[in-house]
Amino acid sequence: MTWIYWFGWMTLGSAFRAFYGLRIEGREHLVTEGAVLVASNHQSYMDPPLLANLYDTPMFFMARKTLFRGFCNWLYRQWNAFPVDQENPDLAALKHIIRLLKQGERVAIFPEGARTSDGGLAEAAPGVGFVAAKSGALIQPVRIRGAYEALPRGTTFLRASRISITIGPAIRLSPAELKLASAKGGYDLLARRIMAAIAAL
Repeated sequence: MTWIYWFGWMTLGSAFRAFYGLRIEGREHLVTEGAVLVASNHQSYMDPPLLANLYDTPMFFMARKTLFRGFCNWLYRQWNAFPVDQENPDLAALKHIIRLLKQGERVAIFPEGARTSDGGLAEAAPGVGFVAAKSGALIQPVRIRGAYEALPRGTTFLRASRISITIGPAIRLSPAELKLASAKGGYDLLARRIMAAIAAL
């Protein structure tokens, strides 16, 4: 963990607990060793640092490529973020996630692909199914609540809210599910299964 990652982790984690009463449920399900694909709903810009505060060691994140400009290009990379093109299918970014997982890293992914516009859950994009199938990594479903109310899409000012994170049991895809992924529509099925696990929390 670089000092910049550590400083952001410590500072934001303290702010979440002090101002938003951050509550974490299901810690007994948290996988802390080995490659893990942390799959979460996406409520606001607060989500990546919220997920980072589940762990005492670093994880990797995707971020919209338009954010990687000037000073932010350097800062986001120090925070283990890498760019993704949200407007077009970005196979390179998905392959990068797979490489990180195969190296034993922990990577956060938002199956919905974008922040919610109304606080609810959206359908998962097939990309998360592709990553899950090709990496074979454990999948850690997580659900965030309250971050939308604190920083809704389209706003720039923080609002009062109570934030909680619920961690679900890890998912290991069976050989049958991995085989199914190679069939037509298989990645969609896996993506829906992962999103259903998040919705159930």
